[in-house]
Amino acid sequence: MSVTIWHNPACGTSRNTLALIRATGTEPEVVLYLETPPSRTGLVDAIERIGIGARALLREKSTPFAELGLSNPVLTDDDLIDAMVEHPILINRPVVFAPNGVKLCRPSEEVLSILDRPLTEDFVKEDGEVVPANG
Repeated sequence: MSVTIWHNPACGTSRNTLALIRATGTEPEVVLYLETPPSRTGLVDAIERIGIGARALLREKSTPFAELGLSNPVLTDDDLIDAMVEHPILINRPVVFAPNGVKLCRPSEEVLSILDRPLTEDFVKEDGEVVPANG
């Protein structure tokens, strides 16, 4: 199985996750999800495969989250998914589809748990934090 990342190059966590994938020797399919958003079906599938509710995939910071009233606890998963489909910036990132599962990779090193190749040498994230090759 190939690896696919829903990526936002403006996001440090997303950049680190992409770099970690490549550091394992894997070249993923990179989907710039703000330019090519997932369909509603694709978004529902990702949420189900990650095993979280729609609210857990919502991004609040630097999005229209507050102005859309998305913190309202009466909103259903369907309501939240509709908002993410209409405003893809609300989808938290990066989401990675890999041989061993699908994950919202926050922090970025979470991606290593779903790849089928390990890091062979230590990885240094943009902020200088080291992700050791032995996990």
